[in-house]
Formats: sequence, C-alpha cells, structure tokens
Amino acid sequence: MVEWKISDALVPYDEAVDFMENHVAKMASGDADELIWLLEHPPLYTAGTSAKIEDLTDPERFPVYQSKRGGQYTYHGPGQRVIYVMLDLNKRGRDVRAFVKLLEDWVIETLAEFGVRGEIRDGRVGVWVQRGDKPLTVTGEMAEDKVAAIGIRLRKWISFHGISINVDPDLDHFNGIVPCGITEHGVTSLVDLGLPVTEKDVDVALMSTFNRVVDGNS
Repeated sequence: MVEWKISDALVPYDEAVDFMENHVAKMASGDADELIWLLEHPPLYTAGTSAKIEDLTDPERFPVYQSKRGGQYTYHGPGQRVIYVMLDLNKRGRDVRAFVKLLEDWVIETLAEFGVRGEIRDGRVGVWVQRGDKPLTVTGEMAEDKVAAIGIRLRKWISFHGISINVDPDLDHFNGIVPCGITEHGVTSLVDLGLPVTEKDVDVALMSTFNRVVDGNS
C-alpha cells in the first residue's frame, strides 16, 4: 500500500531530507509503508553527487545544499511540484535503470494528461518538450526545454529523493546554475507552455497515472 502525503506550506530542504531519512529507515525495518510526498521548497539550489562547482554560476543567490541524490545542480522553489518517492525496490524489482525509466514514464503520462508530449533523451537527464515556438538550434534541430528533473538515491533498495515538475516557478531562478550541467537547452514550465495548470491539477494527474504506470508495472 502506498501512502500519499501533500504539504501545502513550503517545506525547508533540511526538514524534508530528515523526514525522508527517518521514513526510509522505518520502511527498512518494516515499520512504515511506501510513501509519495508532494511538496514545494523555498528557493534553493541542490548539488547532486555529480555536481561540478563551475556549474554554480551565482552561489550567493539562494542557499545551496549538498545532496546525496544522483545528478548535478538543480533548482527548487515555489511553483515547482516536488515528488519525493519512498518506494521499496525489494518488492518492485532490484533494477535501478528500470526504476528510473518507470519514473520517467510516470512523468510523461502525467504531462500527457494536459496534452503535453514529454520525451526523454539519451545523455540528458529529465523529461523534455520540443518548442516549435522557439528558433531552431544551431544544428537546425527544434529547440527543446526541460520541464521535469529526476534524481534518486537508494538505501537498502528503498528509494528517496525523486522528481520535480515545473508548474509555474520563476524560471529566472534557474539562471544561478547550469541545470543538470546542460548548457545547450533551456528550462520551461507548464504555465510557460501556455497551460493554466495549478499544482493541485498536477497532483490529481500524478495520483491517477501512478496507479496505471508505476503500480501497474511493479
């Protein structure tokens, strides 16, 4: 059974990490169920295990937290739905690649609920959308922007950290970092794509698609 937790107030990053650490420990001992936590953070940057210091271009702009999740630098802030996934891969198959693919598919199906076609790209972490309203790239390809990021950590085959979907954050806040180390492409949000979507709308879509995509493939 997967429990859902939704926080309406902004959650400090340290508090969120402490909560996840404690909950994963309880799951490992059989004292807690799997949990999906939907929340927002105040504006901040996190550095994953592959982060390069030169990608932190404005270190004084927001607090910077060292994170033990995979990936590089990421921004979190109001208007971005963060989805922390505390799921037991002992029960879902001990396959990290398959699990990340499952999370990507979950995001893609969630975006499809709003008529947005999310795609994944080899060598580029996250979920991307093509931008026909922007100039072609220097190589003549259609411009692409990132709409969602994924970075997880495993302990005893239990996952934590997870996903962030840009609903309506201040996109200028991403300018203090090189998001996920990628300079050739931009960042977008559902509202930036012209959709009058709220985080509550995204929550409903996440919950409905989870049962179909994640639990249905476990």
